[in-house]
Amino acid sequence: MLVKHLDDVLGTPADVDTETWTSRRLIYKDAGMGYSVNDTIIKKGAEVEMHYLNHLETVYCIEGEGEITDLGTGMTHPIRVGTIYALNQHDHHILRANKGTHMRMVCVFNPPLTGREVHDASGAYALSD
Repeated sequence: MLVKHLDDVLGTPADVDTETWTSRRLIYKDAGMGYSVNDTIIKKGAEVEMHYLNHLETVYCIEGEGEITDLGTGMTHPIRVGTIYALNQHDHHILRANKGTHMRMVCVFNPPLTGREVHDASGAYALSD
């Protein structure tokens, strides 16, 4: 059984901070679960373009508000507490947090992340061995 608290991750290499987001990697590849789980903050007013070519992701909003734009269709969807979305076709997208609030998201990746990834120039995470 794995039991962990967010406090166990804060300030460690699994607590990855960038200009637009902070991702606290809670469960990652070495846990052997076949998926990874992150507690991610999209910072106030941030706009992040992502395109996970190597991973599928499901995201559940637990705090804040914003929107996601599917760059393949041009459709924009509001995000608020209780919204879940799945990037089930490696969807190229832009995620925006409202200027007045950050968004806190629970993110599940398949295949699992190693815990230290950052987006490359295409907005993707590299596929680990």
